[in-house]
Amino acid sequence: MTLAAPPHEGTLSVTWQPDWPLDVRRVLSRDRRGTGDPTLRYAEDGVWRTMTTAAGPATVRLRTVPDGIRIDAWGPGAAAVLPLVPAWLGAEDDPSGFPAEAHPLVARVHRSTPWLRLGRTGRVWDALVPAVLEQKVTGLEAHRTYRELLRLAGDPAPGPAPAGMRVVPSPERVLAVTDWQWHACGLDGARRRALRAVASVASRLEAAAHDDCADLRRRLQSVPGIGVWTAAEVAQRAVGCPDSVSVGDYHLKNLVGWSLAGRKTDDAGMLELLEPFRGHRQRVVRLLEVGGSMPPKRGPRMAPTDYRRH
Repeated sequence: MTLAAPPHEGTLSVTWQPDWPLDVRRVLSRDRRGTGDPTLRYAEDGVWRTMTTAAGPATVRLRTVPDGIRIDAWGPGAAAVLPLVPAWLGAEDDPSGFPAEAHPLVARVHRSTPWLRLGRTGRVWDALVPAVLEQKVTGLEAHRTYRELLRLAGDPAPGPAPAGMRVVPSPERVLAVTDWQWHACGLDGARRRALRAVASVASRLEAAAHDDCADLRRRLQSVPGIGVWTAAEVAQRAVGCPDSVSVGDYHLKNLVGWSLAGRKTDDAGMLELLEPFRGHRQRVVRLLEVGGSMPPKRGPRMAPTDYRRH
């Protein structure tokens, strides 16, 4: 990394040169909870993201410049988060040994997406909050609840971030939210209990370095209300686990089944189709999210539920 002069007071900046054709927006798109995500914003002057750290909250701006990726950071956690940003973008991902040729579609999409790397944030809590909110509801509903929670309990983003950006609330803030406030956010009882359960043990879920994906999933699943799907979603984002599959996902099994076999399938069938890629099954899923296909829609779509009316 090359140090750069700070453009704003209190800014820490570096310029980093990736060794692959990185597309920042596309790599981070999977972490974006809708276009109104208060923690991840695409703007004309770059990609903005907030993150918690052990030292406090931080705001990061990413911009493509002639000599690489310019990374600016603000807030109490700026110094802690700055060296971690390349890992967000896939710098620590190792696609070597990926048997892409095991399926022609996977091989074709893999060749056409050299920018695709699996990122890791190292922050379990930041991935866990939205994952719990996404349990057994539509994405539209989960994104709305996420925005409402951050407006209620999240701090404003440090630094010159775009208006409305917030930081994921601390576990203590989450535990302090009252029942009537949860109701105003549109959060039902089951997800509310799961979020409070993980908030009460959040300090034990974080680690200086998350290198054992299977161990993290086991620890997450020991918390009431956290199942296989949620644990996998968190591990994918916090650890960048290349083999973690979101079993139990409403759509994923059909994406995999239709893309790889031309038919719908269940979770067991999905895992069977992914077995030739063991060790890189999540990498296959990401490739299919880019270049795979879903079965034709013939039935009624799952409608969002507004729990604020119940």
